Amino acid sequence: MKNVLLLVHDDVGQEARLQAALDLTRCLSGHLTCLDVVQIPVMAGSGYYPDAELMLLQDARKREEVNAGRIRARLQAEDVAWNWVDQTGYIAPLIQDSAALADIIVLNTSLADRMMPDMIPIVSDAVLKSGKPILAVPDDSRGIDFGGHVLAAWDGSRPAAEALRAAAPLLASAQGVTIIEMGEVSGELAEDAAAYLSRHGVRPRVERLDEPEAGVAAGLLAEMNRRRPAFCIMGAYGHSRLHESLFGGITRKILAKATVPLFLAH
Repeated sequence: MKNVLLLVHDDVGQEARLQAALDLTRCLSGHLTCLDVVQIPVMAGSGYYPDAELMLLQDARKREEVNAGRIRARLQAEDVAWNWVDQTGYIAPLIQDSAALADIIVLNTSLADRMMPDMIPIVSDAVLKSGKPILAVPDDSRGIDFGGHVLAAWDGSRPAAEALRAAAPLLASAQGVTIIEMGEVSGELAEDAAAYLSRHGVRPRVERLDEPEAGVAAGLLAEMNRRRPAFCIMGAYGHSRLHESLFGGITRKILAKATVPLFLAH
């Protein structure tokens, strides 16, 4: 894992993404690719006003030019290798198109007060369609200590296994790793996951916790809040995305309320 793809866009989550991406790139001794997106404005209402849409797009381009200048100036002073890609369009498909040679993508869990862009569907599309792991950070996060303690949520599913496998290169520098089982487990046990990590030089602790009445999502969020790990590893969308949308899935609930960075894979 060496190639980090970062979404650059002038929104309230950008500083959190940038600091996380810099820490991640340093941890991996990797390369940072900055995808700067001018989002095509979406006008409310059913009318079609091409002149107004063009003016909004021009304004968006001007704002992003100023934003890009600020970020580039900061990157010049950082000790990481980086390159820059400019794109105009919709964020989710542009991330997918740009992720072919990325090893990991840095996004947000969600943005406060439902600010745009709506990160939950963007993260969902990225983790399901790009085939790459996602590091999703809360918008008030400021950097990640990859030498800290890491929490891994385990349910024996294929997404959980993929997330743990993808995160293994990051765990060598962690102070400790705890794998927790909560709720229904299918497939491999947490001890099997621990044995896998041990072959990568990581010696995790395994804990089995009762599922609270409020459900697995509430239980995992409570553990994140109590333990305050550097980040939490979890599989994304063990059920179909439609199922999660209809029945309120674990992934969407945790993305909406997580207070620590999430390492997600499907």
